[in-house]
Amino acid sequence: MATPQFIQSLRTRIGHELLWLPGCTAVVLHEGRVLLGRRADNGSWGLVTGIVEPGEDPGVAARRECLEETSVEITVDALVRVKAGDVVQFPNGDRCQFLDHTFLCSYVGGEARVADDESLEVGWYPVDALPEMPEHQAQRLRAALDFTGRTGFES
Repeated sequence: MATPQFIQSLRTRIGHELLWLPGCTAVVLHEGRVLLGRRADNGSWGLVTGIVEPGEDPGVAARRECLEETSVEITVDALVRVKAGDVVQFPNGDRCQFLDHTFLCSYVGGEARVADDESLEVGWYPVDALPEMPEHQAQRLRAALDFTGRTGFES
């Protein structure tokens, strides 16, 4: 499901007003490769991302999103970065701003495939031969690849 039901319900009350939402990003590494998906809405490549549901822990959301979008099971190994993103305006006029929790994750099982309608393609890519992706996605990947054991917080 692209837009969670709780957001659809909020939108009936607030219209296109700005929503502040918790988000998660799973940087899934396996044998020198990273799991990426090509988004159905804009065609860009990126990491597995999603919205944290009410009452859900961000790490649990990262595992859920990865399984829902790619059929890949993961472990969440570390929180590498927490950062507020820019305001995003969607084609329908909805405005959101996400507090992203970027996690370094490891592959557990499953064959990477398109598992929902949010992606056009899914696959493993060598970290030194990646398709072009938006800068905010590249920053999240770099944060995970450069992780020193200390979570990054930016002002």
